[in-house]
Amino acid sequence: MAFFSEIFNRAGRVARGQVNAGMNSIEDANFETTVRQTIEDMKAELNKVVQSSAMAMSNYNQLDAEYQKYVRQSKEWKDRAGLALDAGNEDLARKALAKKAESDKQVASLQSAIDSARTASDSLKQQVSDLKHKIEEGERTATTLVARKNAALAQRKVSEALAGVGKADNAFAQLSTFEKSVAKEEATAKAFDQLASAGKDTNLEAEFAQLESGGVDAELQALKRERTPKVEFVKELPPASGR
Repeated sequence: MAFFSEIFNRAGRVARGQVNAGMNSIEDANFETTVRQTIEDMKAELNKVVQSSAMAMSNYNQLDAEYQKYVRQSKEWKDRAGLALDAGNEDLARKALAKKAESDKQVASLQSAIDSARTASDSLKQQVSDLKHKIEEGERTATTLVARKNAALAQRKVSEALAGVGKADNAFAQLSTFEKSVAKEEATAKAFDQLASAGKDTNLEAEFAQLESGGVDAELQALKRERTPKVEFVKELPPASGR
């Protein structure tokens, strides 16, 4: 049962590791994507302001064209009135001045509209310029933020690994658990060994062991003597008698 339990635990760690790795990847990818999307949103806002600015400038250009037209007409009718006076025709000069007055009236009516259009156009152009600078700064900031985020994630993973904390399936924490388990088993085995040897007279056992060792030595010496060849000595003959 312990074997299967360990198998299932290991399988669970693998599954959790894959899920956690996938979630971390999604979070990291989402962070960079979100930052980049913010820049894209700023660019979209810039496009809207550019379009509004283009419409405002177009309106200003149309009003300015009308304004300049009536300014020219006013000048032309004034010049014609002068020509009529030079020719001695006051009635014609009076008619020319009446046309000039109509042109001046149009100039006056367009003056406020063209001032408003110019102000709106200048404001939008300034907004376009400001947004462009913000986007350029935002792109630089986005790159820096992504790099800082990746560096922080890497540092956190290293710190968690060294501290043995963080995810439940941290390899360093698991190794520490294994080490504690082995130490516990060693302590248990030592305890059983101590219990098994309890009650034995160690001195008595040592004395018998010494006797048994001495018996072996004696037997070894006897065996050596048996295997040593015997040497026969010739008896010395008595001296010969004189004849």
